[in-house]
This record gives sequence, C-alpha cells and structure tokens, in this order.
Amino acid sequence: MSAVPPEPTDTAHVPRRRLLRGPAWLVLTQHRAATYLYLAVFVLGPAWILYQHHDMSGAIEAAGSGPEADTPMMNNSGFDSLAFALTSLPVLIAVFVAAPLFAGDQENGTSRLVTTQSMTRGRWVFAKVLWCLGLTTVAGVLLSAFFTWSWRSHRDHVMSSWMDGQIFDNTGPVLPALCLFLAAAGMTAGLLIRRMLPAMGFTFMFCFAVQIVWAEVRDKLAPTRTVTYPIDSGQPAVLDDAFEVDRWIGAADGKLFGWGHCAEPTEAASDACVKQNGIVNDVVEYLGYDQMAALQWTGAGVLLAAAALLTAFTVWRVTRRPL
Repeated sequence: MSAVPPEPTDTAHVPRRRLLRGPAWLVLTQHRAATYLYLAVFVLGPAWILYQHHDMSGAIEAAGSGPEADTPMMNNSGFDSLAFALTSLPVLIAVFVAAPLFAGDQENGTSRLVTTQSMTRGRWVFAKVLWCLGLTTVAGVLLSAFFTWSWRSHRDHVMSSWMDGQIFDNTGPVLPALCLFLAAAGMTAGLLIRRMLPAMGFTFMFCFAVQIVWAEVRDKLAPTRTVTYPIDSGQPAVLDDAFEVDRWIGAADGKLFGWGHCAEPTEAASDACVKQNGIVNDVVEYLGYDQMAALQWTGAGVLLAAAALLTAFTVWRVTRRPL
C-alpha cells in the first residue's frame, strides 16, 4: 500500500494577494509618503475646522451679553490662520506633489524603467494622473464643504467680506477647482521642464501669478448691479451685505461724476460744487451676496476647463512623445 505524500506546508513562496495591483500598486508604492500626507489632510483638516468652529461659537456666546454683542468679531486670529492655510493648500499641492510627479521620474530615469517593462506609457500616466487629481479632488471638496458650513454659521461675526480671497476662494466649488487647476499646471510644468527643482520653482511662480490675476477677475465673473439713492438719505438696505465695485455722484439729469469730484478744501466750496453741478444722488455699482454662488460656479467652471485642457495635454504628451 503506497503512502500518500504529505501536503507541503512551506508557504514562503506563495505570493501574497494585494488589494491593488499593476499601475495602481506601483503609483501608491512610489508615492507612499505623499499619500499618507493626503490622508492626514483628510483627517486633520476637518478636525481643525471643527475645533475652530467650536472655539468661535464659544467666543460668540461669551460676547452675547456684552456691549459688543451686535458687532462683528474684528480679531479672530484662529479663523484667519485657518483661512490662510486653506488658501495655501492649492499652492502646496501644485509645488510639492504635482510638479515632481513627472519631473522626478524623468530626472532619475524611473519613467524609462517603468515604460520599458510590461506596463505601457498610457497605463502609467493614467495611474499617476488619477492618483494626483483624485486625491486632490477629495481634499478640496472635503475641506471646502467643512469650511463653507463653518463660515456660513458665523458669517455675521467674521470681519472679512464674502468677496475677500480667504472666503471666496475657500468656499463652494472654488477651492477644489483651484486645487485641480494648479495641480494640472504643476504636472504639465514638471513634464516639460523635466527637472524637479526647476519645475517646482516655476510652478511656485506660476501659482503666485495666478493668485494676482485671479484677484483681479474675481469680481468680473457676474454682471454688476447699480442702485441710485438721494445723496442725504442714507445707504439703502440692499447694500448692507453687498460688495461695492464702484461709486459715483450723479446729477438729476443722470450725468455721473467721480466720487471725489466735489472734494474741496472747505465745506462751503464742496457745497457750492454740488449745487453748481446739480448733484442730488449717490450711485453705487455692486455685487449682491445672492450672486456669490453664480460668481463661484462661473469661476470654478473656467478653472476646471483649464485644468482639463492641461491634463489632456499632459496625457497626450506622455503617450505620443518620447520621455
């Protein structure tokens, strides 16, 4: 009677199953540190916002019985620090994550090593782009949702106007759109420059220029409104929560003069100028708070379209041209 050989018990050579395989596993392994940083942002970012929200709520409640209960909280360094950190997030992602994404691989030869193996360049670039833009989208949407909720709860107690960059750029769809646009720009810069440090430097300067241009076009994303009211009647309620774009003084026949047209050295001379020109009205060009959503979605649409074009160019460049 022949004996049945025992089953092998050595499992040293049995391959371990992974949740991710192929390009996804390769990209996550290559960018493990950056992935952990993203995960930290997912956890610590909302936690910071919740802490700041609780801190501001306590300060508002404590001031509720004081003489300044109806005035905005003019000095809230914690809120300002949080808003500054969120404003810096798109720049940090673009410079330290997106710019080295392809530049680092081209500089140290990893791109040639990967694309000469069984993996095609198309799969490699799609995996890297999806990793970068996917995590960036989650970070932008998550932090924007928390910050928007917190700011709207305390809007009357925040000194900053809703059109200021630290509010407008960090709420609604603008924060994720800015993150994606600057990340796409960083990837493109890294791909074309091919050196990590120069690509990071160029991306930083590009982000600085974008911030300047964005501040100039922010109030031009929706048509403005105009209100006319008698010069001595006081400001109408419609301007209480509005962003003032421009202001004039106007005559009864509709002729407009600059706000400082009758700014004379003496009150008598100023009154004489007003009477001589027949000035009877204040005219204000403004954007209403109810236009904030339209302004943000229009701006986000422009940024996302630009991000899509840059991403498409990056994918085309990698798949069609030698690295």
